[in-house]
Order: sequence, then structure tokens, then C-alpha cells
Amino acid sequence: MTFSESLEKSLYLTVEDGCKSLRFDSHSIQSAMNLDDPYSLALGYSQTMMGFLLFSPEPKHVLIVGLGGGSLPKYCYRYLPDCKVSTLEINEDVIALRDEFLIPRDNERFTIIQTDAVDYITQGLAEADVIMLDAYDEEGLPAVLATESYYDHCRMALSEQGVLVINLWGTDPKLNIYIERLKRVFNGQVWFCRAFHSYNVIVFASNDENFKINWIKLLFLASRLESQHHVDLQGIVRRLRAGLPYSL
Repeated sequence: MTFSESLEKSLYLTVEDGCKSLRFDSHSIQSAMNLDDPYSLALGYSQTMMGFLLFSPEPKHVLIVGLGGGSLPKYCYRYLPDCKVSTLEINEDVIALRDEFLIPRDNERFTIIQTDAVDYITQGLAEADVIMLDAYDEEGLPAVLATESYYDHCRMALSEQGVLVINLWGTDPKLNIYIERLKRVFNGQVWFCRAFHSYNVIVFASNDENFKINWIKLLFLASRLESQHHVDLQGIVRRLRAGLPYSL
């Protein structure tokens, strides 16, 4: 089964407390935009996903699976000025909302591709330094985006020192299964932590078999990067070191 076969088309826009949100239902927020600062990251899980900077501080190409309200593509586009940002999104109705979320027009550095991400990546069409998996529907994480085979194709699409970043639900009963799959595919080069202000779990998998974490050096790197990025990267380092569980 491909991702397209699991897709539904119920979308809702809401505006509340200075944020415009994209929802699949009345209970959960898929994406949110701060109306006073549209390029900021309004949700804790998206802030935590930017922890890939600790592994790849200066990527040349970031590939994002799942557009939503465009928070991650917009942030990467603005705050990584030397980086190309490509986003895969299967749902034309989501793409049609790009103006609602002030998502830039396509240009030489920013592209939204309407496609099935499973087909796109497994067919070898992707090459990137960072791949961010953040594709959900109202049923949760599509199973086809969490198979060991798909993770392996993502690994093959990464550069030699590339990083795969995945947003997972902390309450998913298969969470440990997904993490074990990633450990097998990436030869144990996998770190994960609780996202800020949520029960999401963010997983980072490095394609560099020689990458070793020095927590002191990583804190210094995080401190330096915070002068360029509006993300608590030092907090992410502490969460990664603590692992799970971690208080909100």
C-alpha cells in the first residue's frame, strides 16, 4: 500500500490565541503559525526537530516529508540561507492552503513537490543532507512511512554524513518497534528525546557510522548555533542526553 491509499481529505483551519492552525479534526493540531511571527516555530515538536543542526549545522539540502502549514520548510528557508529546501506533499488540498500560511512561492531554493513520498524516495529520486519525516493524517502515522524498508531507502537518499529526523507520537504502541527498526538500519547511530511541550518523540538517525557524541562539545555547538536560530538547542542536547522519559 502506498501513502496515497491511506489518505483522507478532511482539513480545518482555526484561528485562536494569535495562531492560525491546520487540523484534521477538532482535537489535535497538525501545524500552527504565529500570526505575529509567521516564520517562527510555534509548536514544541517542530522546534525539537530542528535539533538536526546539532548533527548537520550547515546542510546544503533539506528534504521534508509532509507540508502541513509549512512551519519547518519556512523556518529552514529563512534561517538556512545557503540551503535548498524541498518538501514532498501528496495532498493537493494541503498545498492549496500555502497562501493561508504565507508559504513562499517556488524558486531555485524552495520547492513543494506534489507526490507520494513513498514512491519518490523508494524510486531513488531523493538526495539530501537532512530528511525530516513529519507526515501524518487523521489516523496518525501511515504505516508505509514507518517500515524498515522505507527507513533504509531514506538512509540511501542521505549524504554520507546525513541525518534522518522523525516526529513520532509518544503514545504510539509501536514507538519502540519504530526505534528498533531505525537502530538496525542506521547501525545503532540513533538518538531520541521528548519534544518540547508535548508527548511527541523526536528521533535523530545519523548516516555517519563514525559520528560520536561528545556532550560537552555538543553543548558548546548548541550555544554557538543559538545566535543564529530561535531554538533552544542546548535544551535539546540535555533532552537527548536524558533520553526517555523526560518531563515536559
